[in-house]
Amino acid sequence: MKLKLDRIISIATLVSSLVAIVLVLKKPAPVAQPQAPRAIAEHAHSFEQKMAQFDQETQQSAPSDASPAQSSQTPAQPGSAASPKAEIRINSDEISAVLAQTLGTAGTSGLTPDSNVGSGAPNIKDQQISFDGDVVHGQFLTEIAGKDVWITISGHIGEKDGYATFDPTEFKVGDLSVPVSLVNPALQKKLSEERDRLKLPDNVGSVKVENGQLVMQEK
Repeated sequence: MKLKLDRIISIATLVSSLVAIVLVLKKPAPVAQPQAPRAIAEHAHSFEQKMAQFDQETQQSAPSDASPAQSSQTPAQPGSAASPKAEIRINSDEISAVLAQTLGTAGTSGLTPDSNVGSGAPNIKDQQISFDGDVVHGQFLTEIAGKDVWITISGHIGEKDGYATFDPTEFKVGDLSVPVSLVNPALQKKLSEERDRLKLPDNVGSVKVENGQLVMQEK
């Protein structure tokens, strides 16, 4: 009986391993649809225009070069409302277009399922980005052990001390879900190593995903 039970356990373990391998190599459901080259160019141009407008608005709302004496002579009137802060909203198509044009050089190239993520950035062959409510979903095609594998990661984007932050809520290798608790320590370590890339522009005070859009507000 013991021999039979051991054999059943061995077969079950083998089947589980095969299923895991198949799920890892299986392409998951896409988080976004690929864009045609013309759409990529149009969305990237839209991104550049929005950023240029945001920069212009933040410069216009910056304090003037008036002297302290002049400033003290014109105190703010009681009850006067402060000017609304400049804000920019970017959709996932625009973000994906910019990433497509810089594929292989973006900071997202550090996201891998390997716990030793600090050993080097893998080659990112394809990517997809989408926003859903306040969550960002990203899929990246990379090479693991000589096989092309899709990595899917979801989470919340935020800001702390002038740097962008990312808190994952889901992680998948192929079609196989991986507990976030196993991935997050290595991911945060990698983000810490790449902290310079996460520094927000001087005129940006906050960043988040809201209502399916990336929202940046002036400082």
